[in-house]
Amino acid sequence: MKEKVKIILGISFLVLLLASCGPKTNPNADQEDWISMFNGKDLEGWTPKIRGFEYGDNHKNTFKVTDGNLRVTYQDYDSFESKFGHLFYKTKFSHYRLKARYRMVGEQVKGGPGWAFANNGFMLHCQDPKTMTLNQDFPMSMEFQLLAGDGDIDRPTGNLCTPGCHVHINDILVETHCIPDTKGATYPREKWVNVEAVVLGDSLVHQIVEGDTVMTFNKPIIGGHLDGLNKELYKDGTPMTEGYIAIQGESHDTEFSSIEILDLCGCKDKKAKNYKSYYTKHDEAACEYD
Repeated sequence: MKEKVKIILGISFLVLLLASCGPKTNPNADQEDWISMFNGKDLEGWTPKIRGFEYGDNHKNTFKVTDGNLRVTYQDYDSFESKFGHLFYKTKFSHYRLKARYRMVGEQVKGGPGWAFANNGFMLHCQDPKTMTLNQDFPMSMEFQLLAGDGDIDRPTGNLCTPGCHVHINDILVETHCIPDTKGATYPREKWVNVEAVVLGDSLVHQIVEGDTVMTFNKPIIGGHLDGLNKELYKDGTPMTEGYIAIQGESHDTEFSSIEILDLCGCKDKKAKNYKSYYTKHDEAACEYD
């Protein structure tokens, strides 16, 4: 009996020894490392590009921070005059989750197009803003459209618009510029709305409003007409696998109380100390070892 106990103890010790010598997994592998893209104080990390002005020129303070909110505002404008603007984040991403809280406020500035009433958006997989031409209205991108209601008219938020590109839905190429969200709700102005985009390169994109997926598509490619787009740099048919993120300015004041991103591209080697279980794309260069 004693010999059996010794054998069992010996085997147990050997198993523990082998386990201690084996590859270690990051104990925080499941902890999500969300990054706040907006610090609540200023526009650090963000740069504007407004039609008719050079990259970096924040014409009439179109983008600013007030009361802890990032604002798209036209309080210093007498008239819109097609000054379409976009505020670009500093970093390119390919695989990620983007979460934000927004609301439409006030009235549309004089001269804004009718379709731009209570209209904003997150531009995903944007072209490099430094390659936008001076009078280009919009960057080549996939727009997660953000809307608010207009009286009794249904205007579900979460539509998809595609300046300079096309997408596939249910494996069918869709060349329509704006694709309506038929599942979502209409939210009144002044109401805060939570939205999320799940972007997996060019393989899959989900647009989510208040926890409900309202739009799903994949295989975005460059294509279609976009005034000002340099077609030498951006050739039709090219898959859109990564890009910048931008907030629109289309003539109606909009506020964002929070904008966060979870990068899904990183080290997927379980032996690395910075391994994360939720990464969907492996970046070997990012791996860190003891």
